[in-house]
Amino acid sequence: MSAFLIVLVTVIVMEVTAYSVHRWIMHGPLGWGWHKSHHEEHDHAFERNDLYAVVFAGIAGVLFVAGSLWWPVLWWIGLGMTVYGFIYFVLHDGLVHQRWPFRYVPRRGYFRRLYQAHRLHHAVEGREKCVSFGFIYAPPVDKLKQELKRSGALRQDAERQP
Repeated sequence: MSAFLIVLVTVIVMEVTAYSVHRWIMHGPLGWGWHKSHHEEHDHAFERNDLYAVVFAGIAGVLFVAGSLWWPVLWWIGLGMTVYGFIYFVLHDGLVHQRWPFRYVPRRGYFRRLYQAHRLHHAVEGREKCVSFGFIYAPPVDKLKQELKRSGALRQDAERQP
């Protein structure tokens, strides 16, 4: 398998992994302790939730070392995880949560859908009944709004979100 294909498949697998970790660990009883900080208002640069990025970066680092020493495929998997981490940083931390020194809200297309889907993820109080757990893929916004209304979990002020 070519190096490019290994990296590409790893990015895809990381989206599935991130969705699963986000939905069942971060929003579950085991991971909510760290992730809760991401769902609360704050005025500091870092939040406890950022520790998840440190864990995944550590795993990628181990893969780089193991790939360099024993099995080169692991190095390319580590690179795929790093590429995914960069995409996550740009899309989630930058675009959606505006952790950049400037503000940009997309007006149309894929980036708007991603932005809106993740804003709807945060439209719920607490960890239960949230929608849209992926970071690169976002379900259709109308479907997410219907799911939130059906669950009765939508916060009153979230009705006005994009």
